[in-house]
Amino acid sequence: MKFSLLVLALLGCGALAGKGGGKNKQMKVLQTELSAVKDGLKTIGQEEERRHAELLEKIEALQGELGKIGAGQSKLGELVTSKCGKNKNSGTWNLGMNINPADGHIFGYTNGWATGVDIGSADEALTKDYLSANVWVKPANYIAIVRHQEGVVDAVKVFKFKTSAESLLTRFGLPNMNPGRQIVTSGGPIQESVSATAANLADDPIFSVGGDLAFNWAYSDNGCRIALTGGHLSDASVNDDNTHGLGNDFHVNPLTNTPHSTTWPHDISNIQDCPLATCRDVRLQGTDHGSGPHLKSGPVYGNYAIYVSWDAESFPEPGASLSTEIEM
Repeated sequence: MKFSLLVLALLGCGALAGKGGGKNKQMKVLQTELSAVKDGLKTIGQEEERRHAELLEKIEALQGELGKIGAGQSKLGELVTSKCGKNKNSGTWNLGMNINPADGHIFGYTNGWATGVDIGSADEALTKDYLSANVWVKPANYIAIVRHQEGVVDAVKVFKFKTSAESLLTRFGLPNMNPGRQIVTSGGPIQESVSATAANLADDPIFSVGGDLAFNWAYSDNGCRIALTGGHLSDASVNDDNTHGLGNDFHVNPLTNTPHSTTWPHDISNIQDCPLATCRDVRLQGTDHGSGPHLKSGPVYGNYAIYVSWDAESFPEPGASLSTEIEM
């Protein structure tokens, strides 16, 4: 009996031992799988870290590019601002002509305008009649007509030419004189400044009327080099001696720049309605004119200077002192 019980006990222990051995194998398999999972997770983590690092590098690179673009835009903005500021507020004016209507020299329609030859001297450029041949051939986009008192600005109008980059020699030269009659600006003056103490404004040929600049105004046997459209512009075939401005002649072929006599040229005629058929008293400034009986000497309102510029849109205000070259 005892022997039987011992055999049964030993058999039971063997069975238990067999079962324990199977569990150990399962444990080893699970541990192996767990280790593989951990290794896989580690590998995945390393891969994610690598990808994360790459993304950070790309983000940093993009931020650098954005920074460069921003800096470029900033520089472009500064450049645009600088250029716009320069065009509007700076530039250089050069004196092309000065007309003194009482210095003994007649600046009529045919004298100097079409040929661009030097007249006068730089030393007396703002006190007597003057034309600079060098300035007359400069391409220009802007023109300023300045009334001044011994070199001090009294009144000024600035215009922008409709046709850019042409010189005064081109604008007043023979090719533009036939048929002539050009309206060379549009929209009126871009600057008009008049001193509070300026006198004789009621019939000033430049400052008493508005509108744009008319060049080479040819009508019948008459011509006016500079007039304003706000004044009277005679029809091409009408011989009424009634367009008034700067650089005039009432007896000339205005298409060929040929004077018919020396009787009727005059520097400056004031704004007036004095048609030849009914009027015999054409009011002029100063004494620089021919001997025509209708031409009447009168007070000098000032000298009239003509400046041109490539890029300056504004001119010194009344009270400023003038020179042959003005930096804005």
